[in-house]
Amino acid sequence: MTAASEPRDEAWSGGGSAGSSMLARIGRAYEHQALLYLATWRGSVFNSFFSPTMFLLAMGLGLGSYVDRSGGAATGGVPYLAFLAPGLLAATVMQTAASESTFPVIAGFVWTKRYHAMHASPIGPREIALAQLAWSATRITGVGAVFVLVTLLFGAVRSPLVVLAIPVATLTGLAFATPIAAFAATRRTMNAFSYLFRFGIMPLFLFSGTFFPVEQLPAVIQPIAWLTPLYHGVALCRSLALGTVGGDPLAAVLHLAVLATYTVAGLAAALVTFNRRLAQ
Repeated sequence: MTAASEPRDEAWSGGGSAGSSMLARIGRAYEHQALLYLATWRGSVFNSFFSPTMFLLAMGLGLGSYVDRSGGAATGGVPYLAFLAPGLLAATVMQTAASESTFPVIAGFVWTKRYHAMHASPIGPREIALAQLAWSATRITGVGAVFVLVTLLFGAVRSPLVVLAIPVATLTGLAFATPIAAFAATRRTMNAFSYLFRFGIMPLFLFSGTFFPVEQLPAVIQPIAWLTPLYHGVALCRSLALGTVGGDPLAAVLHLAVLATYTVAGLAAALVTFNRRLAQ
């Protein structure tokens, strides 16, 4: 009886010896996220797809017609629609990542306690955190792919390298999703999220190169923009969409390195905060 129960005890401790068992546990938690989304996806369609498309139409075609009359001096001679589209791609996935890493995470810990229910099974805190972030990556990639398709339909793409902007956009989103999820795991109410969106996400959306070059900002603010992951995501997505990435490959590598650093640091923090919260 004791010998027969030992393998189950080991499994329920979350410390299975085979890597495939860990992947299986992550897969179970990820499947749960997918099933939840299948039941609620309609509520995310507007913010994820229609809102960015309307932004592209209003700003790219509406305001863009006035910008282009000046000869495109502000955008380096690039039509404003082509300049704006890759910036909106990165900014849109940032907003999606922030949404996926705030309210769903606090819901899992506080409102529905589904993370605690998972933790009562063989699924450990590490697998729960990785599944949550893997699902965020899935949502981000889907939003980015659809947005790129929309930009193609509007003729806002000037290079086939735009397909590489999709994984870059995903990495940009994860550079936000991982640290925000780590922060959300420490919250017991959603009060702090309003400050996060109001004083973090929205200013980045407006002042990280999405709508105009960062070089047009006051000199004292430009270094702040350079330190943000959105600036690097916008710059890299734009260089891919415009086909100019080959002109400065070192800058592309730097952008990738910054985004990867934010993602890895945020992931490490999320693993710690999820574990601490579920251990309480």
